[in-house]
Amino acid sequence: MNIELLIGGQPRPAHESATFERANPLSGETVTQAAAASVEDAQAAADAAACAFPAWSKTGPGERRMALLRAAERMEARQAEFIERMVDETGATPGWAGFNVMVAAGMLREAAALTTQINGDIIPSNVPDNLAMGVRVPC
Repeated sequence: MNIELLIGGQPRPAHESATFERANPLSGETVTQAAAASVEDAQAAADAAACAFPAWSKTGPGERRMALLRAAERMEARQAEFIERMVDETGATPGWAGFNVMVAAGMLREAAALTTQINGDIIPSNVPDNLAMGVRVPC
């Protein structure tokens, strides 16, 4: 299996096509070859993220929730593939690999639930009969 970088929503090889191999710890057989990201690749990823940020910051909490829930569903739909890769790449047992997929999908669902949780800090106000609330928002 060959794994490329994903930058700006597009798969691509690493700078100068650098790669590394992951071997099955039990057999020594190469099971994956992956792009070895460089400083240039990291900068390209950061630039792509900066370009995407204005649109993402305007995405409502309901849409963010649905995106995270879809990611959890897709992860679970591909559970067998994730288990196979984890067993091959790390030597983990299928049970341990499956547990990790379950935990990761659960974390995505928990993150989805947090998108609509209003929180902030109550700030003392000098205006009588008023409270101020500080809420972090993307800038």
